Amino acid sequence: MHDLRFRRTAVAVTAAVVLPFTLSACGGGDGGSDSAADKAATSAPVEEQSTPAVDDAVPADSPFGPACASVPKEGAGSFDGMAEDPVATAASNNPALSTLVTAVKKAGLVDTLNNAENITVFAPTNDAFAKIPQADLDKVLADKQMLTDILTYHVVGQKLTPRQLGNGTYDTLQKSTLTTNGSGENYTVNDNSKVVCGNVPTANATVYIVDTVLMPKS
Repeated sequence: MHDLRFRRTAVAVTAAVVLPFTLSACGGGDGGSDSAADKAATSAPVEEQSTPAVDDAVPADSPFGPACASVPKEGAGSFDGMAEDPVATAASNNPALSTLVTAVKKAGLVDTLNNAENITVFAPTNDAFAKIPQADLDKVLADKQMLTDILTYHVVGQKLTPRQLGNGTYDTLQKSTLTTNGSGENYTVNDNSKVVCGNVPTANATVYIVDTVLMPKS
């Protein structure tokens, strides 16, 4: 009877001693820790990488605009051909600028424009001149001083990039200022003349072909 009680007591003591170590081993082993870490990592929110937005307002580096499609693909009147000639000569090879070329010749400005360095010319198309009533246009063409004032108002004494047209005010060779605004491939001069083919290179100038003749500010 005493031996039986002794054995029960010994078993109970052994169990009491061994059980905590067993539980500790099960709960604190490498497998349990890794599992918990994996779960924590899995449940943690994944940081999303944002893709930089494409800026639609980035100006073009080459000629742009709807009227550029009418520029000859080859020859002296093409973009490559115009890039080799000074600006007045280059304009004379573009059929859409024939009225402007006639006006430049009447004003005696061919050499002035061809010999200038690093200028920007806002060149009105034939359609731009056609917006002026014929009687008024004839009067301007017959008045050399008035014609010179109008034509030199279209010339800025530095090469302007499309980015610089975004919001600018520039001195002209006529001694007054013009303003530009816009972005991407859409620009206007003095708020009413749209660039229809811009950033056209010539040997000594950058040309922006516009759809309305600019008038000097009084």
